[in-house]
Amino acid sequence: MAVHLPPPDPSQLHPVDGIRLGATAAGIKKPGRLDLLVMQLDAGASVAGVFTKNRFCAAPVVLTREHLASAHAPVALVVNTGNANAGTGADGMQRATTVCTALAKLIGCDPQAVLPFSTGVILEPLPADRIVAGLPAAVADLRADNWAQAAQAIMTTDTVPKAASRQIDVHGKKITVTGISKGSGMIKPNMATMLGFVATDAQVPVALLQELLQETADDSFNAITVDGDTSTNDALMLIATGASGVLIDRTQAAAYAALRRAIREVSIQLAQAIVRDGEGATKFMTVQVEGGRDRAECRQVAYAIAHSPLVKTAFFASDPNLGRILAAVGYAGIEDLDSQRVDLFLDDVQVASAGGRHPTYREEDGVAVMRKAEILVRVLLHRGAASATVWTCDFSYDYVKINAEYRT
Repeated sequence: MAVHLPPPDPSQLHPVDGIRLGATAAGIKKPGRLDLLVMQLDAGASVAGVFTKNRFCAAPVVLTREHLASAHAPVALVVNTGNANAGTGADGMQRATTVCTALAKLIGCDPQAVLPFSTGVILEPLPADRIVAGLPAAVADLRADNWAQAAQAIMTTDTVPKAASRQIDVHGKKITVTGISKGSGMIKPNMATMLGFVATDAQVPVALLQELLQETADDSFNAITVDGDTSTNDALMLIATGASGVLIDRTQAAAYAALRRAIREVSIQLAQAIVRDGEGATKFMTVQVEGGRDRAECRQVAYAIAHSPLVKTAFFASDPNLGRILAAVGYAGIEDLDSQRVDLFLDDVQVASAGGRHPTYREEDGVAVMRKAEILVRVLLHRGAASATVWTCDFSYDYVKINAEYRT
């Protein structure tokens, strides 16, 4: 069960002018389940992307990168669930190309103007025939107000669709930012995480959009972990349709700051939703590391804590075996770390100081915090002024069960 994550309210997901979405059940893995999504863009849209750094990256990741680098401006995105088309070699590339060609023929564009995305089981041939057969229904379903259906169509082991939306006023005109994401397991981003699609009707040049996306990913999708595994299919896309007529082409502009803030808020909400819906999760933890010499070492310590199976299982059991957190700080790789200066807090309860248990700490206080569904783990290194935050969840019995039975 997801941690404090209700399904999105479709009425609160604002349509983005210049993009339409259509979903259908193509029978890729399970009959009757939405598993195919098409997003069609109006002419003139800018598209930026960040992708997995896993060396076994999936065929659609390779193809999307190639198509973004081509002379053809993106016109459509196509997403299938149930099959990752990863670890499939040249055959996987051909099957992904077949899907792009089929969609291009339906909507009247060049195949290189179609960006493919897949998620699901690795090392299995993509059922391109089923996807191609389902495309006409997805295209027939294209609507501007279809974000809730789209969020549902990209789910795999997710228990809740993930979507977020904001509207801001720029120069007297309304700018919309709406996005969807999917992910529940195999989450430790190395650029983005799993699949995420965020769109705005602002007009933003591609180079600036790419810069904005990379910065946003680092603060959101690159700051979460469920299990420490980086997927072969991770992709995060940012689309600017330009339909509002508001041009934002300089980072110094006040309009850029407002758009950046809205995109960041949507992205953080989507990224946190993935952790809240982590496979078998019962707790949502914020790991905040302060007082580092730079942000990189703060993130290093935060991820050491957030990745630790011993830490995560202790939180699941509400067992204040908090030496596990100190151990993770110690093995994070900060060679000149002075352990005598490290402070550890659970919410407002100080657990450790001066290299050991804080004099006023009582185990019953630790238990009380760990029984909560949402917990702040705060570490002070006292080495500088930098800080970093990572979001994670606990490990429960259900995590093992879900992943043991994933293919059955």
